[in-house]
Amino acid sequence: MNRLICITGFAAVVLLTFLSANAPAAPSEYLEGMIEPYLEVKISSQVPGIIDQVLVERGDIVRKGQVVAKLRASVERANVELAEAQVGFAKRKLDRNKDLFAKEKEYISANEKDEIETELKKGEATLDEAKAKLEMRSIRSTVDGVVVKRELAAGEYVGDKPILTIAQIHPLNVEVVVPVRRYGSITRGMLAEVRPEAPVGGSYTGRVVIVDRVVDAASGTFGIRVELPNEKLLLPAGLKCRVRFYKGQQPVTR
Repeated sequence: MNRLICITGFAAVVLLTFLSANAPAAPSEYLEGMIEPYLEVKISSQVPGIIDQVLVERGDIVRKGQVVAKLRASVERANVELAEAQVGFAKRKLDRNKDLFAKEKEYISANEKDEIETELKKGEATLDEAKAKLEMRSIRSTVDGVVVKRELAAGEYVGDKPILTIAQIHPLNVEVVVPVRRYGSITRGMLAEVRPEAPVGGSYTGRVVIVDRVVDAASGTFGIRVELPNEKLLLPAGLKCRVRFYKGQQPVTR
């Protein structure tokens, strides 16, 4: 009888140990955080000039490589047209003289043929340069994001000043200030539940990407950054939120 009780008790201990080991890790308490853009880019021009068009407005969603503004480029377009005409002439000249240089005829010398071919190559190089200078008059976004601020308008001169500010909001950064007593308990790669303030609300899953190694002595806190996916751009930046961390792969319901 005693042996049966011992075996039963041992089995219960083993079962409890197994369940404890496989139970989801308990989350920590909620901490205050701020949802911020992944980065903000000030879009300017690599060449100075007068703005001809700004093609986007504040709040517009833009894609990487999209033309967002154009500078006046009448001179550059004329140079491209001139270079294209010169290349066209050089190609026609070369075609006309191909038969004249046939081995059985050789009505023109190898040197003359080389000069014609060199003229064509120089014209093509000039055309490539003219096209590159024209392309510089088109200002493109360097990120996928949303226009935060429009600095300049058509007719204004652009030099060092930016034309637009674009915020990349996929993914988002969530900056969390954590009490020093939690130092060491939060590590890179941990999951985090992020709950934005009203009226957005909801629950979203992010992952810790930065843990500060320097503690602020005055406040007794250190910083944590959580990277939060936002592929559909449904979450705006600039919201306050509450964040808690999970040691295990605890799922978070959205």
